[in-house]
Amino acid sequence: MSTSILCSGGAETILTSKINPHRPVLLTEVLEALRPKSGDTLVDATLGAGGHAEALMELVGEDGRLIGIDRDRSALDIAIERLRQYGSRFVPVHGSHENLVETLRAQGTFAVDGILADLGVSSMQLDTADRGFSFRFDGPLDMRMDRSGGITAAELLETISLNDLTQDLRVYGEEKLARPIAKAIVKRRETRPIRTTLDLATLVSDVAGPRARQYRIHPATRTFQALRIRVNGEIEGIERFITDAVSMLRKGARIAVISFHSLEDRAVKLAMRSLANRCTCPRDLPICACGRENFLKVITGRPLTARDEEVHENPRARSAKLRVGERIG
Repeated sequence: MSTSILCSGGAETILTSKINPHRPVLLTEVLEALRPKSGDTLVDATLGAGGHAEALMELVGEDGRLIGIDRDRSALDIAIERLRQYGSRFVPVHGSHENLVETLRAQGTFAVDGILADLGVSSMQLDTADRGFSFRFDGPLDMRMDRSGGITAAELLETISLNDLTQDLRVYGEEKLARPIAKAIVKRRETRPIRTTLDLATLVSDVAGPRARQYRIHPATRTFQALRIRVNGEIEGIERFITDAVSMLRKGARIAVISFHSLEDRAVKLAMRSLANRCTCPRDLPICACGRENFLKVITGRPLTARDEEVHENPRARSAKLRVGERIG
């Protein structure tokens, strides 16, 4: 079975001979946004299983190169195997997108032709029980993207204060029952710690009550989201990442960022907007006199979302939002 992806701005078509079970979301939109061409040096700052990277590698050709970064060692190993055919043109790096400048400089790279970041948790991570991201399976309450360091969600719940936990659930999970859930967690840990995903999901369901179980979204969904964001510091690093990424782009090159919930999308939007509206000079001034020239042109006034066909084939794409900016300064 094959699929074709047509990039705007040219008649190039990518033909792939097989479908990888880990489908990259908004793939057509990403390719059209980044406009990769032969000889480009690109960065996939959150490589995952390598789906986006594989399509990008086909377009940059024999003279192109892609640096793939991921803090999840397991995902990186899968991508390395998937992209082995590209040899040294694919450069895998175990690290975080939040340290982009240092990572690229360590590779001898000081300017690139496009940067992609897919900020969501991958289906592979959700489907692996011992990662602790999902309550669909019983497993240890881990939730770390990078299992080589940092505290697990279970360890966090053992020490976090009632007020801090309430704030995390309210802000990161947008959970209306933040306070009751936080109280239940703190009370429960007095007798025995919460160690597993089903243990936490059951506790949250009990707090929410039987009516909440009738809704399409599981009562524990927002709690799990909040803890994952807190454990991995997902929101705090977005502004720095985008600022650093734009600083590494050549003039005319683009950054494309995919987010999966409103907090991420808002952080991406504000970070891009701040780089696009730095100059405080009057609009009729021919040149910038304030010394704060704009670095970025926002290409997507509103985020791009998945088409109905993609959502039907890959339900995970339903919540994906893509924002794109172009380096101008």
